[in-house]
Amino acid sequence: MLELYQSEGCPHCAKVCEKLSELGVSYVIHNPRLPGGMGGDVTNETTYDELTAGGEDQIPYLVDTAREETLYESDDIVDYLDEHY
Repeated sequence: MLELYQSEGCPHCAKVCEKLSELGVSYVIHNPRLPGGMGGDVTNETTYDELTAGGEDQIPYLVDTAREETLYESDDIVDYLDEHY
C-alpha cells in the first residue's frame, strides 16, 4: 500500500499526486498539517507523528508498505514511482 503525507495546495505534493494518477496507482492520503512548509499548523496529531517518525518534518512524504520504502522530496518520489509502478 502507498501512503502519501501531503498538504492541499502544495505544488510539490500536487506533482506526486499527478504522477500517481497518471500511473493509475491507488494510494491513501494523509493531511497532517496545513500548507506553509515546515511549521504549518498541525491538523492531525496522529498523522503528524507518523510523518515525523520518518525523520523529517517535510511533505510530501511517501510510504510504500509493500516495499518497506519511505521517501521525501517530490522528484525522488516521482522517480521511485516511475521505476516501481
